[in-house]
Amino acid sequence: MSSSEFDNYSNKEQGTYRREDKSGSSFAKKIVKFLCYVLCAVLGLGTGVILYVYRLMGAVGFVNTPFVSKRQYETIDFANLDSIDPEKAGISWSEGGHTKVYVNENYPIKKISQKDSKIENILVFGVDSRGSNDVNCRADAILVVSIDHRHDTLKMISLMRDTGVKIEGRSSVDKLTHSYAYGGVGLLINTINDNFGLDIQRFVMLDFGSSSNLIDLVGGVDILVSASEVKYANHSINEENMLLGTNVPLLTHEGLQTLNGVQATSWARIRKLDSDYVRSSRQRTLAIALIQKVGELGRLEQTALLEDSIGMFETNMNPLDMMRIALSAVEVMGNIEEYRAPCDGMFTVQPDPWIMFVDWDQQISDLHRFIWGE
Repeated sequence: MSSSEFDNYSNKEQGTYRREDKSGSSFAKKIVKFLCYVLCAVLGLGTGVILYVYRLMGAVGFVNTPFVSKRQYETIDFANLDSIDPEKAGISWSEGGHTKVYVNENYPIKKISQKDSKIENILVFGVDSRGSNDVNCRADAILVVSIDHRHDTLKMISLMRDTGVKIEGRSSVDKLTHSYAYGGVGLLINTINDNFGLDIQRFVMLDFGSSSNLIDLVGGVDILVSASEVKYANHSINEENMLLGTNVPLLTHEGLQTLNGVQATSWARIRKLDSDYVRSSRQRTLAIALIQKVGELGRLEQTALLEDSIGMFETNMNPLDMMRIALSAVEVMGNIEEYRAPCDGMFTVQPDPWIMFVDWDQQISDLHRFIWGE
């Protein structure tokens, strides 16, 4: 059958079908038409929501961080950092009312391929800035959030700020917290990846003020406060009240209670009571409490929270990345696991200056088992 004959045959068949079905298709056509309208309306609404969320994500403090390949990185002639005082090396800005991410273009992020397509590691860190003009800015709370779809788990890894690490440009082992002060977020991420064997490329940074505000937006978090912690948390609350001119109430008792933003971050920052190990545990506890509180909200409430929290944190993730990662994290937040590095028995301590010397062979092997199951 020729092409023209086939077309004529097809047209005849379609015409015959239309004549035979004409008497019984009126109602069916109306139903199909109605469903098409409904589908278009739903798609239109969904597109509107997506565009709205995308616009919100775009208003988040996006930080353009330079990336280079491993080969390019090896050709960079890094400055000698031995003469820099890490206590005064940080840089902060006063715009926007919070400390902005310190990006040093001399220390780009080294590109590293994701080790497992179903497990993504993101750096979430805070800085010890006490205000937007504070220049003594080091990485304080350092968390690696691992979104694991291979085991449907959200994993939170605390990296101890006083961990002794090799830092590009330093001739001797130095504290992990100082890497941010020396070279900004690029040097911090590279130092973590190089020493711990990780594949971090994305980050989120908050200062204490932003953390407090975010907690207040969800109505506070439930924290179990011990009797000994009350006094030390109140010291920090008093300090914050003096710095910010606020009148946040002090804690009056121990036990499980709902803490507001300043109370919760003050509790998480307690250090003199016990140790930095326990302090990092408090930081993980606070992060988990906040994640769970957000997870309990409905979708409309979560969208409202997103809108209200715009500008409270900074990241090098673009809007599409943030949407993808947020949805990905929601899927696994029902199962949360914790880890601290270095682990007990995998380091020794030098008391003056205080620094943790790590058994790297043992520590890297154990950390990788936790993250990837290796």
